[in-house]
Amino acid sequence: MKELFRSNDMVLISYLEHRLREEGIEPLMLDGHMSIMEGSIGVLQRRMMVAEEDLTRAQVILDDVRQTHGLDR
Repeated sequence: MKELFRSNDMVLISYLEHRLREEGIEPLMLDGHMSIMEGSIGVLQRRMMVAEEDLTRAQVILDDVRQTHGLDR
């Protein structure tokens, strides 16, 4: 597994997860429980992981989501 993305923005995480699954890429979220335990104050970001063979396609989808929604890298 390779890290694709890291954020505290649950709306963005959910949308990106949806877009990846639409393309047949199954993401794995890490650190979600740790983020909840620290009170969701934004100290610990959640990490989205994808299989190494899906990383290039997932990065294209992430770039599209960022560009479409005007998000900084």
